[in-house]
Amino acid sequence: MINFENVSLQYGKNAALSNVSVQLPEEGICGVLGRNGAGKTSFLSLLCAYRRPTSGTVTISGEDPYENANIMPKISFVHDSKSEVENEIKVKDKIKIAAALRPNWDAAYAEKLIKLFDIPVKKKVGALSHGMRSAVNVMIGLASQAPITVYDEAYLGMDAAMRKLFINELLEDYMERPKLILFSTHFVNEMEGLFSEAIIINKGQVLVHDESDALRQRGTTVIGFIEDVDHFIDNREVLSERTLGRQKEAVLFGELSEKERQAAKENGLELSQPSLQDLFIYMTEEGGRDS
Repeated sequence: MINFENVSLQYGKNAALSNVSVQLPEEGICGVLGRNGAGKTSFLSLLCAYRRPTSGTVTISGEDPYENANIMPKISFVHDSKSEVENEIKVKDKIKIAAALRPNWDAAYAEKLIKLFDIPVKKKVGALSHGMRSAVNVMIGLASQAPITVYDEAYLGMDAAMRKLFINELLEDYMERPKLILFSTHFVNEMEGLFSEAIIINKGQVLVHDESDALRQRGTTVIGFIEDVDHFIDNREVLSERTLGRQKEAVLFGELSEKERQAAKENGLELSQPSLQDLFIYMTEEGGRDS
């Protein structure tokens, strides 16, 4: 289990993370969601032992992961890198280096993925398109079979068809060989069906961490005549509101009881669940839940 306890991270005078406490299971697919600069990569870099927290503790299986030879080989951190050093080596050599560093490397699976993504292994990394670089990165993440695999915007360069190929392959492999996978992504609508749980980070703080289905159930979109919606949402936590003519839409945070749902129906209100992406946007926008 991964445990963050009262973790803060400072870059000089700037707080990247503030008093974060999170527990993650040994298996699952977790979405780490936040706007640019929210603290997602800082959170993941601590988890992957790239740096130490300024205060608080991070433990994996009860151990501090930083420079820990027992823990670090179990973590694969896949990101959208553009290293000048990598540019000069061939793709096949980058793959060999990754294989040497990962004790669970599956060579047969790696060969399958190379063919699946049509990866030109004889080319230099610097000669690859952005999309093909991304394909190499996610191929390494999949073949590493690390118990903790983190994808930090690793597929940004992929087109929609290649992203779908990657998602399908990842899900199929996960069903056969479960592990803990964390995604930091801007493609929330494409990925949210994968997530067993989600963490929403904003301004260095964790706004919410919950199972994805439970999180969606905590949000409700209410649509109806302005006066009816205003009456229903009074004294509730409202994430957003917008009007169109005499109609109004409001997004609430917090579960509704059956009695409340029945009352809404009797007043001619339409209720639905917002998507995870909608909740994330509403909760992190100016004037949203954290302000």
